Amino acid sequence: MSQPYHIIDRQTHDSLVSAAYKFRGYTDEEAQYGAKFAALAATHGIRTHNALKALHLDHLFGSVTGGCVPGVEIEKKAVRFKGSETWNAHKKLGQAVAYKAMDTCMQLAEEYGIGQVAVDNTFHYLWGGGYALYAAQKGYIAYTNCTATLAEVVPFGGKTPTLGTNPHTWAFPTSSAIGFDILVDWATSVVAMGRVQQFAREGTPLPPNAAVDADGNPTTNASMAKALMPFGAHKGYGLGLINELVGAFIGGSLPTLRGRHMDDDEKQTTCFYFQVIHPDALSCGDFAQNRDQVANIKSVIADILAPGNESCLLPGQMEAEFALRTKSAGGLLFTAKEVDAFNEIADECGQPQWNSSTFPMESS
Repeated sequence: MSQPYHIIDRQTHDSLVSAAYKFRGYTDEEAQYGAKFAALAATHGIRTHNALKALHLDHLFGSVTGGCVPGVEIEKKAVRFKGSETWNAHKKLGQAVAYKAMDTCMQLAEEYGIGQVAVDNTFHYLWGGGYALYAAQKGYIAYTNCTATLAEVVPFGGKTPTLGTNPHTWAFPTSSAIGFDILVDWATSVVAMGRVQQFAREGTPLPPNAAVDADGNPTTNASMAKALMPFGAHKGYGLGLINELVGAFIGGSLPTLRGRHMDDDEKQTTCFYFQVIHPDALSCGDFAQNRDQVANIKSVIADILAPGNESCLLPGQMEAEFALRTKSAGGLLFTAKEVDAFNEIADECGQPQWNSSTFPMESS
């Protein structure tokens, strides 16, 4: 039986989330970006990176501890490459930085066919898939990766966590071909730490070889998990290492010190990388049987989902289906426990609590 959800209208959600950010000292613009992104995550059913996660991270590593600084301005550095920008975010709210970076990448891609933005001294941007989808919905191919706030992943064959969960995200504008945009979005650990925390709350066991305990031994008990393992053994390790290397080229420092707020001369901030490609910049124009680019994409996907593969899901399909479910409900969908958690936030920032009885339940 599916989880019952309360339907929370967008204005009610955004009003509370924005108020929470402003209560913590963020500007109106930053608060609006925070609420906008939280709603985007909730719309697509991303429960591990919605407003509750965002504000929790802010408590742990952000405005409360100095890891994120409300109201600072992005510094755009001089660069000699026309399709590239490099920024120093000065610990600005990650969602605000990421939206601005994707907008800039799209502007560059319109002019040069491809655009990229590298950002140093950042704070967690949450669900990378949201920013890539944001660009894909405007017709662009988009990619982003980042270094995670903490080193929580052990290298392949190791026991000590020295890598972040380090997600990679690609989104492709395929709505015209198949009805939704393909989104390939993954942490390079077997599961994200947010999922471990969710499973611990729910008493759900972890999959095998996803985490290790304090002694470095594999565990399926989410409450005992102290570090994560890379997916696909050496392959996931290599992908996670890519983020650390990209971050090192940008200016990031030692992964084991990130987010620790230790009295050390080493930097403890994260790095972002964004890239956008205009589809026209990839087309060589030699499509079989006089197909255009959209028809060719549709044909390629149909070939992949050949007889025998009809039940296979495409990456991003579940998120797209949840977004349709959200649209049909007429509001964002939250569980009773999530509503309780939002009410704790309301108490913190002096806002009215949400009365569950006044919100409709999603019809089954």
